[in-house]
Amino acid sequence: MTVYLRSLETAVPPTILVQPEARAVFAAQPGLTRLGSRLVNTCFDSAAIDTRHTAVEELTADSQAENPQFFDPATGLVLSPSTKIRNGIFATEATKLFIEAAQKALDACPGVDAPDITHLITVSCTGFFNPGPDYKIVRALGLDPAVQRYHLGFMGCYAAFPALRAAKSFCEADPDATVLVVCAELCSLHVRTSNDPDTIMGSALFADGAAAAIITARDIPDEPPLLRLDHFETVLTPVGEDSMAWNIGDEGFEMVLGNYVPHIIDDHIIGALEPLLSRDSSLQGLPYRDIQHWGIHPGGRSILDKVQSRLDLSDEQLVPARETLRNFGNMSSATVLFVIKHILDLPAADDGGASPGGPGAERICSMAFGPGLTVETALFTRLAAPRPAKAPRHESDAEPAEPVAVQV
Repeated sequence: MTVYLRSLETAVPPTILVQPEARAVFAAQPGLTRLGSRLVNTCFDSAAIDTRHTAVEELTADSQAENPQFFDPATGLVLSPSTKIRNGIFATEATKLFIEAAQKALDACPGVDAPDITHLITVSCTGFFNPGPDYKIVRALGLDPAVQRYHLGFMGCYAAFPALRAAKSFCEADPDATVLVVCAELCSLHVRTSNDPDTIMGSALFADGAAAAIITARDIPDEPPLLRLDHFETVLTPVGEDSMAWNIGDEGFEMVLGNYVPHIIDDHIIGALEPLLSRDSSLQGLPYRDIQHWGIHPGGRSILDKVQSRLDLSDEQLVPARETLRNFGNMSSATVLFVIKHILDLPAADDGGASPGGPGAERICSMAFGPGLTVETALFTRLAAPRPAKAPRHESDAEPAEPVAVQV
């Protein structure tokens, strides 16, 4: 049975972090050693990020918080709130993003109404609460209270693919199933100052955002789907268990992102792709760059550099990943969906039917990396030209005239 993605929408909080300004604040913290200060400047400058979004409004220069918890503008100090305080903000602010992204995905899918959703899958690794985001979405969107709900928690940056794979399985098992998948992450809640290289790297890379998709196998007359979900595969690299991890500490969640991760990906990316590409005879033995689109999770600039070099991909094929990183940073599980949406918004190619998969088919090979080291891969086929852009439903969707000035 063929399963399709019918809509894919994104949402971000309105507060923008400007990378050079954030770097200046973190580099000026009094607890940094000389080496730590150099690492801050190097990590922030080499991240290939211009702007990121955060749900923590207190981080803006205009914030008038009476009792600052994350940043004190009077002293210039980055503060260290407890995990409880951070998680409390997650429960409030993540709910807004979950609902916003879900509503946008539903609005962008003519022929599917709220009562049609049979399954709901939510994804996040940056906080916990219950009744959780799945419950909040059901109430806010008016979904059937009997909708089947599932939450994938604490999996990390690759979790969007297990969610899409589960949605595909639900639709294959029930031809009438319509699945709403929503990923929302507030990574900036866990930013803090430190001399630890992993913590510094996390402060330079991570951001907040959400993405939502509607998946179904049922026919919707006069409304062509955007993507065909072809295949998914999971590979664990033989090394890297200690190089990428996500743990819960007393002052927020703690990222382990060793500088050896890009080298692990460089060594094992070919093997990680083999199970996926072997599923399609038209792709076996084909040069990687002959697959038209590559939706790569931008875990960091060096990871993208290694993937591009090892697979001999063109600069153009890396644009969706690099532009997502430049404009939004690393939003954990939601990020690869931003990359895929960037690809969907590109003009349809006129290749004379030369794409693998037949005339007019535009294949997308996508991958995301996470703790373990886990490599999730997916193969899609782009089917429809991008739909006309709709007016933003929320203020956070509108592009600001210029970035909001920030302190952190």
